Amino acid sequence: MGEGWYGDRSFSGAAGKYSTDDGRSIVKDRHRRPKIGSAAPAKAQAQRAPAMKAPAPKKEPRPAPEAPARPLMRREGEKPAERLPVILETAGSDQYRLIDSGAGEKLEQYGPYRIVRPEAQALWQRSLPDSVWDKADALFTGDTEEDGMGRWRFPKAALGETWPMKLLDVDFHGRFTAFRHVGVFPEQLAHWSWMRDKVETAGRPVKVLNLFGYTGVASLIAASAGAEVTHVDASKKAIGWGRENQALGRMEKLPIRWICEDAMKFIQREERRGSKYDIILTDPPKFGRGPNGEVWHLFDHLPLMLDVCREILSPKAIGLVLTAYSIRASFYSIHELMRETMRGAGGTVESGELVIRESGIDGKDTGRALSTSLFSRWISA
Repeated sequence: MGEGWYGDRSFSGAAGKYSTDDGRSIVKDRHRRPKIGSAAPAKAQAQRAPAMKAPAPKKEPRPAPEAPARPLMRREGEKPAERLPVILETAGSDQYRLIDSGAGEKLEQYGPYRIVRPEAQALWQRSLPDSVWDKADALFTGDTEEDGMGRWRFPKAALGETWPMKLLDVDFHGRFTAFRHVGVFPEQLAHWSWMRDKVETAGRPVKVLNLFGYTGVASLIAASAGAEVTHVDASKKAIGWGRENQALGRMEKLPIRWICEDAMKFIQREERRGSKYDIILTDPPKFGRGPNGEVWHLFDHLPLMLDVCREILSPKAIGLVLTAYSIRASFYSIHELMRETMRGAGGTVESGELVIRESGIDGKDTGRALSTSLFSRWISA
């Protein structure tokens, strides 16, 4: 029996700001239940002089978003055509599958390992018996929020931090982190397959920009299909993981620029330079910090981010993809934002959800669909 946990974390300030080991920052609720201490005897309590009621602590206002480097542009022309709701589904493969889900958890196969992680969307009961779930190689316990931190348990034997995997013919490392993620978001296969097909059939050089690129799986898939890729992430550790993945697949000669920088600063500089991209992938967090303390709030900064992305799309652009995790909003919100952003550009905006279909122990079953995130995607044709 072995167990362990991975990842560094730090905590500072009354606002409760955590920095995870992938460089993303998470704001935690500071209104926690108070600890219950030992009460003094009633007689002693009565002898105490009545204390003045302490003033209620002042609620710290949420910091105002930084002033944008430029105002949003006033877009003219017709809005793109629309297609919704669109459900993009990921099924199982020999390297990844959703085996079962339910009771607030999901059981997945990642390469050689079966992994159990929290999943708030799994409101139903499990389909498979406990005897199947009990054979998991790793279980995440702790905070159930999307970016909440906790601990990995290994019931059978202690496992290494990483293990080899392959998706869409690209090698990379699965990785146990201090939060529940494992170095790849398999539901994104729906976007990655679309991107690979567009790159391979373009008949011309294609430039791809991958914002908030994390461990670089999407960047490697795009580059292996023939694209010239720019990968941007604010975390030095994530950039390091991306380079490790590139080395694992012996893809060092592929044209990938690995850039550790705040995404907003990078795209605004690219706009000033006149740089252009044919496909832009963006997967922003709800909240984050750049390498120099830059603050990102999804609802504050997303409109400007998309606006700048519109400006750096090439005249023969293929698509702009937005994925949004763990936000309290409808996909209609990002759908309408995308359509307003792309006024006059033609094409189609399709929006909806990314889901993963349960496929059972052997990958041959067809079970329930588990929703993972919202998305909106502008495509030129």
